[in-house]
Amino acid sequence: MQKTDLKNDLKHLYRPSAKEVVQVEVPAFKFLMVDGEGDPNTSEAFAQAVEALFSVSYTAKFMVKKGPQELDYAVMPLEGLWWADDMTTFAANDKEKWKWTLMILQPAFVADETIAAAITEVVRKKKLPGVDKLRLENFSEGLCAQVLHIGPFSEEGPTIARLHEFIGRRGKRTGKHHEIYLSDIRRADPKKWKTIVRHPMR
Repeated sequence: MQKTDLKNDLKHLYRPSAKEVVQVEVPAFKFLMVDGEGDPNTSEAFAQAVEALFSVSYTAKFMVKKGPQELDYAVMPLEGLWWADDMTTFAANDKEKWKWTLMILQPAFVADETIAAAITEVVRKKKLPGVDKLRLENFSEGLCAQVLHIGPFSEEGPTIARLHEFIGRRGKRTGKHHEIYLSDIRRADPKKWKTIVRHPMR
């Protein structure tokens, strides 16, 4: 059975270089999403959202693998949109006032009905508190700039500054700060964490 990894199929979006900021066009993709707010390091809702997203995504994966098409695929990484009602608090790193949308891309060949069945199955088996907040939504960012950050989240500042400078020379930022977490932070050395930092532009 052949295994599909969309990160390889979408290299220009999920395998960027850390050396230079690049401009990309991001089409619409289907995501499982959940909204919340508060410090991601201490928020119970944040931890519940992550658990719910991965539980449903992996349940859907195994449903597809055992289905008539017998397709196998890699579950995509966790992604996050970040903002605050008052962006000065966001810039000041006041994490208690941060708002976020966590999400995981779902392959186009995974039917909406399969995702719904996976949610039902996770509710039945695990009764996770974050599952009832999940939604399936098409999300499109269009024109964006992005770059790979290597290292802990606390050291993203210079990488984000490079990204903003790149956009500033070409246009303006729009939308929300977007991060894609390629590393398993429970196991990897923080110095080697890989995070795609992306921002829509016009």
